[in-house]
Amino acid sequence: MPESLGEKLRQAREERDISISEVAEQTRISALYLEAIENDDYRTLPGGIFNKGFVKSFAKYVGVDEHEALQDYARIVSSQEGTEDIEETKTYRPEVLTDDNSGPSMLPTIIFAVIILGLMTWGILALVNYLQNAESTTQGNTSIANANVKETENSNANANTNANGQTSTENISTDEIKVQIKTTAEELALQTVVDGKRETVLLSPTTITEKTITAEESLKLNYYRGLAESVQLTVNGKKIETPLPPPGYKKNGFEYEINMNNLKKILQDGKITFGEAAPANANSNTGANNNTATNAPQ
Repeated sequence: MPESLGEKLRQAREERDISISEVAEQTRISALYLEAIENDDYRTLPGGIFNKGFVKSFAKYVGVDEHEALQDYARIVSSQEGTEDIEETKTYRPEVLTDDNSGPSMLPTIIFAVIILGLMTWGILALVNYLQNAESTTQGNTSIANANVKETENSNANANTNANGQTSTENISTDEIKVQIKTTAEELALQTVVDGKRETVLLSPTTITEKTITAEESLKLNYYRGLAESVQLTVNGKKIETPLPPPGYKKNGFEYEINMNNLKKILQDGKITFGEAAPANANSNTGANNNTATNAPQ
C-alpha cells in the first residue's frame, strides 16, 4: 500500500530531525493542525483553501514536493464522506495561524513599536536642533570672516601707506611699464613711442574705449593738450592723477615720458611730476638721477 500524505510528511520531517514545534513556529500553523495532517485527519482543520495552504506550507518546509502533496490531499478529501459540505460550510477561525501560546507575543511587539516610535521622534528633534545650531554657527562664522577680511583690507591699506602719507610700491611690479589709457572725450588722437617704436591710435568712448601699452624701457605719450583733462591713466595697475600741461606749456601736443628712471617715483607719488626740460630725443638711460617725466614746454 503506498504511503499516505500524512506518512510522507511525517517521514520527511523525521528524516530531517525536525520537531512538530519547529514546523509550527516557522510556518505559523498550530501544532494540533500539523499533527492532524500527519494523521490524515482533516476534520479538525478549517477546511477549504486553508487546508491546502497548510499542506503546501508543511510540505515545503520538510522538503516534500508541494504539487504532489496537494494532489495527495485532493485524493484524500474526495474519499472522505461529507468533505465537500465541510469545506463549503466551515468558516475561518483566527487561531488557526498560531498555536495556543501565541497570544501574549503581541505585548513585546507593541513595546518594540513604542520604542521605535520614541527613537524616531527623538531623532527628528535632534536633527532639527542640529540644523538650527549649524545655521547659527554658519552665520557667526560668516560675520567673523567678513570682519577678518575687512580688517585685512584695512591692514593692507595701512601697510601700503608710508609715514608721509604716500602709497608704498613694494607690492607693485616695476619690472616693466604697463600703462592703461582711457578718455572721456568724444575722440582722442593718441601717439605713442614704445621703446622707440611709434604708433597712433584714436580713442573714443563709443569705439576704442581704452588702450593698454606695455614697454620694457620707456613710453612716450602725446595728445592734444586741450583734451588732457579727459585722460585717465593707470600705471602698473595703479591709477594716478590726470597729467596736465605745466604753466607756460605752449605746444598743442602734450607730450611726456614714463621710463625706468621715473617709474617708481610716479607710482609712489601717484602722479607725474614735470621738471626741467629735457632733449626730445633723450632716452631712458639719460639723467639717471632725474625722477620726473622728461617733458617741459618748448
